Amino acid sequence: MIDLTLGQIAGIVGGRLVGGDPSTPVTGSVEFDSRRLETGGLFLALPGERVDGHEFVARALGQGAAAALVAREVAGVSGAQIVVPPVDRRTSNAMALAADSDGSGAAVLAALGALARASVDRLVADHGLVVVGITGSSGKTSTKDLVGAVLAAAGTVVAPPGSFNNEIGHPWTALRADETTDFLVLELSARAPGNIAELAAIAPPKIGVVLNVGTAHLGEFGSRDVIAATKGELVEALPDAARGGVAVLNADDERVSAMAGRTAAGVVTVGLGRSADVRAENVTLDDEVRASFRLIAPQGAADVALRVHGEHQVGNALSAAAVGLACGMGVDAIAAALGTAAAASARRMDVRATADGVTVINDSYNANPDSMRAALKSLALMARAGGGHRRTWAVLGEMAELGEDSVTEHDLVGRFLVRLDVSQLVVVGRGRPQRALFQGAIQEGSWGSEAEHVDSAEEAIAVLDDRVEPGDVVLVKASSAVGLWSVAEHLLATRGEEKSQ
Repeated sequence: MIDLTLGQIAGIVGGRLVGGDPSTPVTGSVEFDSRRLETGGLFLALPGERVDGHEFVARALGQGAAAALVAREVAGVSGAQIVVPPVDRRTSNAMALAADSDGSGAAVLAALGALARASVDRLVADHGLVVVGITGSSGKTSTKDLVGAVLAAAGTVVAPPGSFNNEIGHPWTALRADETTDFLVLELSARAPGNIAELAAIAPPKIGVVLNVGTAHLGEFGSRDVIAATKGELVEALPDAARGGVAVLNADDERVSAMAGRTAAGVVTVGLGRSADVRAENVTLDDEVRASFRLIAPQGAADVALRVHGEHQVGNALSAAAVGLACGMGVDAIAAALGTAAAASARRMDVRATADGVTVINDSYNANPDSMRAALKSLALMARAGGGHRRTWAVLGEMAELGEDSVTEHDLVGRFLVRLDVSQLVVVGRGRPQRALFQGAIQEGSWGSEAEHVDSAEEAIAVLDDRVEPGDVVLVKASSAVGLWSVAEHLLATRGEEKSQ
């Protein structure tokens, strides 16, 4: 964050400073977790589903926080508090997500957003900060990691850890940027129309990347057309081409390419087709499903060999390359940076081998139909690499937030994995979607012992402990709420991890 005093922060957020000196500087980070607070930092008293941050104000101030940002003054506390005004949550889509009943969370979130906007505006005006926004139904985090790796070859980058892409994580990440930051790379997620527009207003992007329009959160949006309309809010927020605005659009997704008509920014298309401005030719995959290709752009061409796993990473890499080009980087420098980029976010196509030769693909952070199919394709390709045919395991849980299409989508995934010739299936959880996944596989493949349906991750672990053999390839994937990563971590812990692939 830029250098600010308590008085300046109170003015930005429209708050009232009590118990503190307006001239006191904030010298540490802004945190909503008191355990991560630095001396001189600013504590955000956010209410959550289980705890209310106002209960930790005394602890935060006692640990040396310069002040606490609160929706209501906490009595009997020694130290500075900035009391923010209430907001009408009905006027704000993202703020309505705050897990509180009295509006205090919405008030603190609104103040957090205002503070982030002020910081970003000053950094853009005074230091030339370039803000890059990335959205899409799937692949945001992987692409964010690749964009960050490319831009790190040209300057200092701030990007969110993991998927900090909502109304809390987005401004929190933006406040990590300071006077030394050249590039701020942000993910923008949505659960309702208007969410992406709100996030873009907190940290206005100069470059916007739209990856795809899929079925993630379909239950909340109702249709892919509504999802497309919401994702397109990012390109609508960009400055026009004369002011350097650039929209990077996936030419291989017709709903994304159609967004070119919704922006005044310059448009750069990426994809595998020859019509794309930035494209990949001669794509090949190695034994670990890492792609190599010829990067073709108006500025030149170069060979790229990715370290990240999965054929779907080619499109993500093209988007990252387009961002690098928009920031003035050369094609050769971009190709070199892509070739050294490793997966920076946990539990996303994290491929590791055990000491006895079992390959574990931990892609358990999240799941939707598109990412599930991509992961299953990688599983199948990895098993057949080098002309072999290793036995494959798909350990799968629920894909959440698909609404009335959930049963159908899970059934289709079950049938899809059979067509890929996946050897063994373990479905975790007894809900209707999981039953549909299991039955889809059974019906498509006339399976018997090839499929197991268990209640919990612990039961899945028991099946794998009993039946997984050296040489097998195991994919673990589900929505994050399922917590299925414990299965992958158990295999690596009990069999001994050989190396990171």
